Amino acid sequence: MRVKENNPHEKFMQLAISLSEKNVTEGLGGPFGAVVVKDGKIIAKSGNKVTTTNDPTAHAEVSAIRLACKKLETFDLSGCTVYTSCEPCPMCLSAIYWARIETIYYANTKVDAANIGFDDKFIYDEIEKPMAKRTLPIHQMMRTEAQQAFQLWEKSSMKIDY
Repeated sequence: MRVKENNPHEKFMQLAISLSEKNVTEGLGGPFGAVVVKDGKIIAKSGNKVTTTNDPTAHAEVSAIRLACKKLETFDLSGCTVYTSCEPCPMCLSAIYWARIETIYYANTKVDAANIGFDDKFIYDEIEKPMAKRTLPIHQMMRTEAQQAFQLWEKSSMKIDY
């Protein structure tokens, strides 16, 4: 694929795509790559590391976000953009929102991913259901006891809004 040198979006997306291909050809993980950019500079990049780290949360986007936060020494990635080789799954999309990343560019779609066995439709469907109707049993307990930590946080001098 030929990338237009004057189009930084294509340059960063090509890097994300290259990371996804490298992951497969070098046996590093699933076919996904992500790049975090701020002010036109690459802050972090990663491929999917789920199978090589035995960490189901080590998707390319989450891994790149972790690296970017470490490099910038902040949990707030305002002003950053993520380029990802595939439309983010529900977990990655949530992480992108929590990190306050401002823009997402993606290549493959969630339908493309589903067609090769990475189907997140069941998660989207589960989120829409009331908790009592979900496949995974969810039980609330000991809320009163757990409230103490929230009360301590509300009064804490180390409280940081995020």
